[in-house]
Order: sequence, then structure tokens, then C-alpha cells
Amino acid sequence: MSKPSIPKGTRDFGPVVMARRNWMFSVMREVFERYGFQPIETPAMESLSTLTGKYGDEGDQLIFKLLNNGDFLSKADSKALDAKDSKGLLSSISKKALRYDLTVPFARFVVMARNDLAFPFRRYQMQTVWRGDRPGKGRYQEFTQCDADIIGSDSILCELDLLQLFHEVLNGLGVPGYQIMLNDRRLLNGLARAWGIESQFTDLTVALDKWDKVGDEGVRKELKERGMSEDVIANVMLVFGLLATEDSLARLNGIQAMLLSDDEESQQAYQDVVRLLQMAKDSGVPDSCITFDPTLARGLNYYTGAIFEVRVDDAPVGSICGGGRYANLTGIFGWDGMSGVGISFGADRIYDVLEHFEAFPPESFTGPQALVLMLDDASEKAAIQMTAALRKSGIRASAYPKAGKLKKQMKYAADLNVNYVLMAGEEERHQGVWTVRHMESGDQQKVSEQEAIALIQAGL
Repeated sequence: MSKPSIPKGTRDFGPVVMARRNWMFSVMREVFERYGFQPIETPAMESLSTLTGKYGDEGDQLIFKLLNNGDFLSKADSKALDAKDSKGLLSSISKKALRYDLTVPFARFVVMARNDLAFPFRRYQMQTVWRGDRPGKGRYQEFTQCDADIIGSDSILCELDLLQLFHEVLNGLGVPGYQIMLNDRRLLNGLARAWGIESQFTDLTVALDKWDKVGDEGVRKELKERGMSEDVIANVMLVFGLLATEDSLARLNGIQAMLLSDDEESQQAYQDVVRLLQMAKDSGVPDSCITFDPTLARGLNYYTGAIFEVRVDDAPVGSICGGGRYANLTGIFGWDGMSGVGISFGADRIYDVLEHFEAFPPESFTGPQALVLMLDDASEKAAIQMTAALRKSGIRASAYPKAGKLKKQMKYAADLNVNYVLMAGEEERHQGVWTVRHMESGDQQKVSEQEAIALIQAGL
């Protein structure tokens, strides 16, 4: 018999982890709804055609394709099968796939439900997604995204709302040292035009996106392999050089100096980013939390304007959040002209960061706070009544299910990490009292039922 196992890049979540995750989701949900976002859900499976071509060539390779039901080989393309042509074979054996993110399914949902929605439509969604990434620290093949999008408006106030949302959610979660990185794809487009490599824009963004992993020399090599001239590579290195200054406006002005003065799109992007940084500051988001990063590219094809990424100083994982503006996301499903902007919180990476910094608060644990012990068979009725009274008072409580040795029950209480245990032997029952023991200090006292409840409530 083989040992039980789970696929690489996936995890089981035990009680403590689930309690913390549920606390995280509750913090996010409260802020999302206070900002006027409405919840939706979409299926775990989408048509393969819905997802393909939306994430770039590299993203397409990471989509988990599902084999058709039944004897999928009976309708397979025999020529492609004989030739071992996996790409040619795919369309005949797979029609569905697990969703890669929540944004493309959201666009599909909006197009299908447009007659039932009020625009601008503000949605939030917290669900699992799947990607065939190589598993590693902070990189999973199954993980949860928590998205917030505003679609149906091109106003910069939408970007401002999402920057405030980043700030409030991350503060609410207690994420230490986070930085909201901001750029605009129109600025990158402008640089590509100024350098004469507009047709190689995707090559440029892919290389920029790898900088934090491979550094200057890695990017040089990447750009050279993609056919970039030495002049272009030198210009890219000048962009990286702007990171030496921490002042966002100075970085932004450095980029503007590289743009063509008559390039209306990129010059407008410059004005928008300057304005957005000022508006965020005026709305209470500290300067120290937002940084203009001219190297931020985000490799997804559907971004067309502002792009965001959140990183944490000295964290064991990469970016924990991301997002951006998409001018025409619904156009891929036949409905043109619906501009939107959205962000995604990587719940699994945020969890890893909070765990790394031991930043989870006590309220994130939802295990039992009190355990009623069963010292003998005659104490069953009293134990049931006390457990019910504790629960009615809002205390998370359970009772040991049968009479047994005190040592064994105390070990169980310690394993559960409860705050208090309560016990009533024959003597206590005769006196109408309970012995209440504080597990951490070891202090205990005999009190009435109501006094026991008040004592536990005061101590929690």
C-alpha cells in the first residue's frame, strides 16, 4: 500500500492554519464591503478557450488543462497523437481548464451578466486558482486570490480607491513593512516608442519583470538574447539606475526625460501618476507606503494603464499583491469599451509573511477557550449544562466526551491550547461550585457557575 500524499504545490490546512486564514478573509471582506464592493463567485472550471491567449505565451503554458470526460482518446486527433504533437492534440482531448486567475473569469461573468449589473460595477471575489508554476517558497500550484475590481469607469478615482484599499486591508492584517509599487504601462509603451522597439514591447516587459530575480546582468543577457541593441540595453540600465533614489517624484521625472515630448499617451500617463501619488497622500496613505517603480512591468497582456504590486521588506516570498488598469478587458469576449481596474491580494503569500514575522494576533485563533472535564460518570449532566451555559455566554467551549483520568484530560486541554478548564467532582457538585483552572498560570479557584463564566470572560 502506497503512502498517502498530495501533489507538489498543494497543501493541507489544519485547524490553526484555517482559523488564521478565515480571520484574514474576514478582515478583507469587511473592508471590501465597506468600500462598496459586492461579492461574486465563478466556477473552478472555465472553457479552455476562455482562458487561452489572455496571459501571454508563458502564462498559457501554466494553465491546468482538464481531459475530456470518458474515453478522451477515442476522439483524439490521430495525426497529432502519432506525431506526439501535444499542442496539436490538445484541442481534441481538452475543452476545459482550471481557472488561472479571477480577472479573466470576471470579464466573462460581466459580459454574460451585463443586463443585471449596475455600472460602474464593484466586485470582490475570494476563490482558489491554479497555475502550473514550479513549486517553491511562496509559490504554489493551488492558491487563493482575493480580488477587488471596478469596471465601467476610466476615472483615476478608481485607482485611488484601490490604493486606499491596499493600505487599509494590509494595515488591518498587520502586514509589516509593506510597499505598494506603482507604474503605468503607458510609460513603458512610451519608452519602447522612444527607443524604437515598440514591436518588441512584450520582450521588454518580460525582461523587466525578471529583474528582481536575475539582476542587471540577467536582464542584459535576456535583452541581448531577445535581439535588443546595445543602445536599448544601455537605456534600460538607466531606468534601473533611477532606483538609486528613493524619491518617487524624482524617479518619475527621470522617466519623463526619456519619453518623446510629443508622445501624448505617455505624457498623459506621467501626469496621471503624479496626480495619483498626490491624491493618495492627501487621502491618508503615507508616502512611505507607496513607491513609483519604473521597472515594474507585470507580464499579463491585459494591463494597459496603472499597474500595482505590493512587496514586503525582508519577507521570505516575492510580491503579495498585484493589479492594474485594463482598458478593454471585456473586449476579449465581444463587448468593447468597458474600462476597469482591479487588484488581487495573494492570501497564501500574505499568510506566509504574517507567519514569518509572527504577526498573527490572538483573535486569529478560534479554537476552544474552555474545556469542561468529566471526572466521573455522575458529572455528565453538570458538564453538559455548564458547556451549554459557556456557549450561550459567547465563550467557545467543549466538554471532554467521557469520564477518564484527570491527567489524560489535562493533556488534551493543553494540546487544544484552551485558556481554562472547568471540573466538578462529587465534592464540588455537593457545594454547587466549579473548580476553574487557568491553564497558563496554573491558578485555580472554586466558584459558582455564573462566577465561573464571568471569571473566564474577564480573562479572555
